[in-house]
Amino acid sequence: MADEIERKFLVSGDPWRTAADRGCLIQQAYLALADVVSVRVRVRDKAAATLTIKSRAVALRRKEFEFPIPVDEAAELIMLRTGALIEKTRYKVPCGDLVWEIDVFEGANTGLVIAEIELEHEGQAFERPAWLGEEITGVERYYNASLALAPFGTAAPAARC
Repeated sequence: MADEIERKFLVSGDPWRTAADRGCLIQQAYLALADVVSVRVRVRDKAAATLTIKSRAVALRRKEFEFPIPVDEAAELIMLRTGALIEKTRYKVPCGDLVWEIDVFEGANTGLVIAEIELEHEGQAFERPAWLGEEITGVERYYNASLALAPFGTAAPAARC
């Protein structure tokens, strides 16, 4: 079990690409979505898969449990998903002592580009590159789980009970 502390931002422009790695293709699907927890399956580059359970965020922090699973089992679980398949390429961009992860969404969420950075504690300072746009930390509309239910460009998802 680990606490995940991250900040998320929209991305403005492409200058980040000059420092980015080659990227990793990610397909993920949500198996369960509730007020307090989400369960997702993720496949990276068709070569590795995980099952992840995340608690609902409290401020910048949430619980995250992640387990490796066989890729063929992940493919079967994806068929049981709730909502749309999330497809994106994730790039890593070093910046100072930290590494940004830039998600360029495809499929139903084409056009959306989000940068996130994982921190050791909520008050940790970090460099803000020029390509960083509006902060969307805590904006549920931009959670991957919300994008599965109401892809980018559609109406925001209805509030969950």
